Amino acid sequence: MTEDEAVDDELLTIGAFAARARLSAKALRLYDRLGLLAPTHVDEVSGYRYYRADQIERARLVALLRQLDMPLARIAEVLEAPDGAAAAARLDAYWADVEARVAGQRTLAEYLRGRLSGRSSEMYGKFVVETVDVPEQVLITETRHVLASELPAWIGASLGRLEKAAEECGGITAAPFVVYHSDVSMESDGPAESCVPVADEAAAREWVEKRGRTGETKVRVEPAQRLAYTRITKAQVAHPQILAAFEAVETWIPQQGLWQAGPCREVYFADWDAAGSEDPVCDVAFPVK
Repeated sequence: MTEDEAVDDELLTIGAFAARARLSAKALRLYDRLGLLAPTHVDEVSGYRYYRADQIERARLVALLRQLDMPLARIAEVLEAPDGAAAAARLDAYWADVEARVAGQRTLAEYLRGRLSGRSSEMYGKFVVETVDVPEQVLITETRHVLASELPAWIGASLGRLEKAAEECGGITAAPFVVYHSDVSMESDGPAESCVPVADEAAAREWVEKRGRTGETKVRVEPAQRLAYTRITKAQVAHPQILAAFEAVETWIPQQGLWQAGPCREVYFADWDAAGSEDPVCDVAFPVK
């Protein structure tokens, strides 16, 4: 008996199964190795793989999902869904992620096209840059090394934790903000520092002591300073629109005879959840002298 012959009415050799599933034997061996489609039986002596005819639909499904560039873990989630409706819902969730990523890449391509074509000044012209003097502030902070893909979730969570803690520290005295001590991108992880200004320095230090003085959470006093900033909407906070805002401020600073005196920041002065896409929510700012 050859490997390409049927063993009985139920089992198919890998060659026969591959032909019926319209796949290669190499692909089937890969699916087996990845844990996505195991043969029903493997001959201990010859090592031949045998499949059941009712595995054909699963084999074709795996191949189609891989054409969507679906990660192996997500394919396994679809295949292990309790029913067809749940499997379709998991596919919908994956595809929504894909469309969001492609939309972001499309916007980034448009942004880069403007830079490469020398139209940066047109982009920067959309932003009004001003300065503001900020008094000394007592801050409770949380610092984390974080990549760009993780940043939105971390900002929301960390500021939420600090705003709750501020109740023990005399209350919040000014808008929360995030400081970028180094670049945050898909390759660089900062760190970033979430900051909430509070009224009572002693109470803030007591709060940190109760937390065991973890490396992530601290109290610091930020001296009075001047910020150069531009105000942006909720839609403009998304990457890469926010990059243009930062660059607009960076370009404006030396034009005014000023120089950057510290790391850039995002100041969140509005209720994010209640704001609409065109509502101002954030100041993109740099300390200047």
